[in-house]
Amino acid sequence: MNIRSLTRGDGVVIVAAVLLFVASFLSTWSCDGSACAGVELPMAWDNGALVMGVYLAGVIGAALIVVARMLPNPLKVAGIDLGQAGIVISVFAAWSALGAIFDPGGSLDTGSAGPDAGAGLILGLIAALILAGAAVATPLVPALKGALIGAPKPQTPQPYGGQPQGGYGYPGAQQQPYGAQPGQPQSYGGQPGQPFDAQQAQAQQAPQPQPQQPQAPSQGGEFAPFWFAVPVARPLYGEDGAPTPIAELAPGNWYLAVEQRGAALIAQTQEGRRGVLQDTTGIQRG
Repeated sequence: MNIRSLTRGDGVVIVAAVLLFVASFLSTWSCDGSACAGVELPMAWDNGALVMGVYLAGVIGAALIVVARMLPNPLKVAGIDLGQAGIVISVFAAWSALGAIFDPGGSLDTGSAGPDAGAGLILGLIAALILAGAAVATPLVPALKGALIGAPKPQTPQPYGGQPQGGYGYPGAQQQPYGAQPGQPQSYGGQPGQPFDAQQAQAQQAPQPQPQQPQAPSQGGEFAPFWFAVPVARPLYGEDGAPTPIAELAPGNWYLAVEQRGAALIAQTQEGRRGVLQDTTGIQRG
């Protein structure tokens, strides 16, 4: 499981589920006046149908949505996707909460003056509606698709075959000739131990290099691997061209692009799997 694959919509789902669980411990009825003095008002856990159909159903639906999002590959039970099942259960919980708010007494015969809805039912209805709305809107609203936890900035990868700047043996590093004293200025073509004036005169007598003609720039630059992150979940297909995805790139993670094929990228996951990322729109380069 990868917690960085959670989206902002999943964060709203988690908060709504917590509120729904808290509301299950509040009273489902409200009572005013002296007649209610000393009366213990019921809560959702005193009504099995209410707690199963509204509160636990909403929490279970939220758990299925979050777990399905963190899995690297979609998990299906009896051909049903866990995330889609969680969305359906969340909508059912909101529908049941709406029915409970209109009839708090349920099958209890209290005459014409029935009990009013308590804080548990009101807060439960609000939480269930937020839960169902976030579950349905997350795949549709771009603002809810963003990553809930941002990925840490990766270190800039060193190009393949690159040498450290100024290191021993690197062409760009200035090497002192053998036998030269530290701090003694050296000139091109000078011999070790010669005075500086003699070296300067010898350098002036040396033939000057002819200016080279500027070369035409190459038609295509060499591809350099880079890190990138996807804004939303993207499928990763096999390099053999099979239509079935082999993995899913989740937002909030960094992946390494090792090759470019037209508009597509050959990406490598943290597990070392390679595949073709066909949709590269909106990716973030590291």
